[in-house]
Amino acid sequence: QVQLAESGGDLVQAGGSLRLSCAASGSIFSINGMGWYRQAPGKQRELVATLPTGGRTNYADSVKGRFTIYRGNAKNTVYLQMNSLKPEDTAVYYCNAGILRYGSSRYDDYWGQGTQVTVSS
Repeated sequence: QVQLAESGGDLVQAGGSLRLSCAASGSIFSINGMGWYRQAPGKQRELVATLPTGGRTNYADSVKGRFTIYRGNAKNTVYLQMNSLKPEDTAVYYCNAGILRYGSSRYDDYWGQGTQVTVSS
């Protein structure tokens, strides 16, 4: 069993900052990457930022220069620092990870339940 738990979502004014956290727990042998996605009302889920293990970060054009994704000192954590927030950043933010469980032979995609970020104008 593997779980991803997000936290840090909140209501914030435009121009403000938030930091989202995600921790993966359970029967984890290895993680090949972690990332953040978001889904606004009436829209499809979209990539925000990804960080492959040992690889380069990747950001959506809409957040470049404002958001930073980074792994924590604890092995199975990832953060999203969001600065200069805009009303269009309002969405439910989901953590994603590619995880190899003990006893498994392949990496599977796992998702958290999401954390709400609301940016008021």
